[in-house]
Amino acid sequence: MKNEQEDSNRRKFLKFGLLAGGATIAGLALQQKLLGDSPDTSGKKVKVLTAEGKLMDVDSSLVTHHAAEEAELTESQIREGIAGRKFVMVIDLARCANERKCVEGCQKMHNTLPPIEYIKVKRMQDAELTAPYWFPQPCYHCDNPPCTKVCPVDATFKRSDGIVAVESDRCIGCKFCMAACPYSARSFNFGRPEQVEFNEKHPMGDDNCCSTKSSTVGTVSKCDFCPGSAVKGELPACVTECPNGTIFFGDENEDTVSNGEETFRLKELLTSRAGYRQFEELGTKPRVYYLPPVKRQFPFEEAKEVHNKEE
Repeated sequence: MKNEQEDSNRRKFLKFGLLAGGATIAGLALQQKLLGDSPDTSGKKVKVLTAEGKLMDVDSSLVTHHAAEEAELTESQIREGIAGRKFVMVIDLARCANERKCVEGCQKMHNTLPPIEYIKVKRMQDAELTAPYWFPQPCYHCDNPPCTKVCPVDATFKRSDGIVAVESDRCIGCKFCMAACPYSARSFNFGRPEQVEFNEKHPMGDDNCCSTKSSTVGTVSKCDFCPGSAVKGELPACVTECPNGTIFFGDENEDTVSNGEETFRLKELLTSRAGYRQFEELGTKPRVYYLPPVKRQFPFEEAKEVHNKEE
């Protein structure tokens, strides 16, 4: 029961201060109520993030929730993005132990079966005499994405909130975007019998958790930063499922990222930990940053089983 409650708290954390569906507080009114000047309280406490980056518990009556908490994404939100947001991800390589919970959580969220993986955990080694480390790699949601420029039917596009999405109903399966992506972040649905059967038995719900329909045979899909979760103020599945807090997600406009348990100022974290982006020289401007694997929390261990590679 405790684990379920902790998981729920991590998923709901962003509702009160980080992402769309977050909370805003009227400064003077809040100050008056916190000082006891007003008895109008609900008794229910929620967490909010102050401008100084500190978490505090306040009464729910002091919090104004935006309309973006609606469960479903509208068509315009899917194409245009969530107004005022600029989503960003930070991955701390010192924390990754290749437990693959991020992969499994993503597969569950998007109704995909192995070997399809929208986030891949790769074995990396920078030099012959240095220790190897694990490297989670999702789609980077580049600000200068090559994939969107080659799509002949505008099926893949860049949203205002930073997400690069795929509209499955438009996709014709030409794979031009897959060829253009220098990070090999995209997958093609070949219509594997086991996947088709699984999707028939477990159809996706109507809560629009994802921007792509991974069950559509003959189309391209990929990591989409779980926009349906973001619009409700929740963290992506890969973030909440990681037991080590490896992945942080947040809003660049608010200069804040969180793994559900810890919250950091984005610029300060990247500066203090020498954050970087993969293949910066390509000019793609990824929205996923990495923190080098120094002072690791876990000793490196080789993968205990070999995972099938995607066709």
